[in-house]
This record gives sequence, C-alpha cells and structure tokens, in this order.
Amino acid sequence: MAIVEAAVIVPLGLLFFVPGLVVNLIQAACFVLIRPLSKNTYRKINRVVAELLWLELVWLVDWWAGVKIKVFTDHESFSLMGKEHALVVANHRSDIDWVVGWVLAQRYGCLGTTIAVMKKPSKLLPAGLQRLKDFPYPFWLALFVEGTRFTQAKLVAAQEYAALRGLPIPRNVLVPRTKGFVSAVSHMRSFVPAIYDMTLAIPKTTTSPSPTLLGLFKGQSFVVNVHIKRRLMKELRDTDEAVARWCKDMFVEKDKLLDKHIAEDTFSDQPIILQDIGRPIKSLLVVTLWSCLVVYGIVKFLQWSSLLSSWKGIALSAFGLAIVTILMKILIFFSLLERSSPAKIAPRKPKNDEEISEVSQQ
Repeated sequence: MAIVEAAVIVPLGLLFFVPGLVVNLIQAACFVLIRPLSKNTYRKINRVVAELLWLELVWLVDWWAGVKIKVFTDHESFSLMGKEHALVVANHRSDIDWVVGWVLAQRYGCLGTTIAVMKKPSKLLPAGLQRLKDFPYPFWLALFVEGTRFTQAKLVAAQEYAALRGLPIPRNVLVPRTKGFVSAVSHMRSFVPAIYDMTLAIPKTTTSPSPTLLGLFKGQSFVVNVHIKRRLMKELRDTDEAVARWCKDMFVEKDKLLDKHIAEDTFSDQPIILQDIGRPIKSLLVVTLWSCLVVYGIVKFLQWSSLLSSWKGIALSAFGLAIVTILMKILIFFSLLERSSPAKIAPRKPKNDEEISEVSQQ
C-alpha cells in the first residue's frame, strides 16, 4: 500500500512543488523589479501567476478526484459573485473546505485574488487589510472564524462553553472566535460591500468516504453542498460588540440551516436553488502545460547532470524523491492531526468570552 501511495504522491508532489517554486521566484522578482515602478502592473502579474498555481488545486478537485460541488444560492447573489469585493465567512467541516473555496473562487473569476485566513493569522489582519482598499480587481477574503476544524470532541467543548456563558447550544458548528471577523469588518466596511455567508455540508446519501486531503490525492470522489447567502456590510452596526454579536448570530443561523440539511439532505428552498457552476477545462489545460514543463525540465536536468549514469547519482535521485514524498506526507499528516485532536478545557478562569472560546475549542 505504501508503494502504491508513493506512486501517486511523488508525481503529484513534483507537479505541485516545482510550479510552486517557479511561481514564487516570479513573484519575488516582480516584487523587487516591478512593484516599485507600478503597483497595479505588479498586482496584475501576481494575479495571473497565482491563478496558474492555484488552478492545480482546482484540477485536483475537478478532474483528478471528480468532486461534485453543488452551490445553492439565489439568482441575485449568483449574478454578483465575482463582480465585487467580498468577505467570505464559512464553517469548517473538513480539511478540504479551503480547497472547495478555491474552486468556487475560480468559477467566479477570483482565484488569483482570494486569501483564506485560519487560526492565528486572523490576528494579524489589520497589517494587510488597508492595502486592499485600492485593489483594482474583485477579491475574496475568506475567514474560518471557528478557528479549528469541526470534530465531535471540539463540539462537546463548544457546548460546555455555550452552556457556561448562556449562549445557544451548538449542534453542528463551533462557537465562532470573533476577533478576526471584527477586525476585518472594521477595516473593510468602507470598500467591501458584501459578506458571503457560506455553509458547507456533506450529503448523508453519498456512499463515498468522508472528504480528506489524502483522499483527494488518492482520487476519491465525494459530494459537497454549499449554501451561500449574500449579506450587506452596511447592515452591520458600528460597534465592535455589535459586530461580534452579529457574527455569533450568523452561526446560530448556520446551525439551524445544517439541522435542515441533515433532515432533507439538501439546501434547496425557494428562492435558494441549485446553481450550475460547471467544470471548466481551463485547469486541465494548465496542469497539462505544467506537466509537460516539469517532465521536460527533469529530462533535461538528468541529461545535463548524468545523475542516472552512476550509483551515486541514482542514490541522490532516490533521496530527492524521498524528500518530496516525506514533505507530502507531512502535509497530509498535519491535516489529519488537527481533525483527530481532542478538545481541551481551560483549567483556569479566562479573562473574557473570547479567550474562553479560543481555549475550549483548540
């Protein structure tokens, strides 16, 4: 089994790491040479090269694993997505939620201008948010405000916290950590018109295993239902306390929505209907191009270096492939580690509500 996994992981690892290195070098060169002369030109180039890299993830979902993503939203929201700046707030059900978000961003033309923020980076948001004010293209900033992936153990901790604080007891979500959301709203409300309230769920009728990053690399297909509700930023009150409460109320609504999904196995309910997002061929073409470039580069390197002409060269090549395999395994291991980690309850009295939530849901 390990040999079979390596036979899949090594080629995919090379396909991701080599283009990633190329794109990072291009971005670094553009940052040094072009950004001082023209910020907009730099942003345009960065948007294109970032999309060329992230399209590999889209290909992994669409063409390698054949994942089916069903989007449920109203016509107005569907028509505006990709045409405006937006703050995206989603529940965190599995270790591939962010990949699903990347696919949706590609469908709506925002793949090269989408940022996902989870855990501690959300506390560093103010440093970069104001720089987005003059951004010339529609962008999505995605926040997973639960701060950690949903598990039954973490749900128990969240329920204990909610009971302690007199909050509604969650059943399908965790209590959100609102600091990052409040910071994002306070810095972006003047130039971001909408919040996309995104709820992800796995249909119970599907016979495929639970979605994981490892399963994605193995080509395991599954179905994800995504409910999107567009909310206006201007509807939020100005105080931080009111924004934090709004965020918590939104997750109470998500909880009820997921109850309904569990009962009916769908989000379809007028005016919320299933929207066709298709499966564009663009990612397949880009990955084909990357594959040709990677294979050509490897062949030319082997010819130039004559690595395979000696046992020492063969050993070095095997060592390099082993490093790629280990790096991919580490990526998958940490993805699975968080999903199975137990809940922790704070042994001391927290300083405030936010700290209780952060300690009890880690």
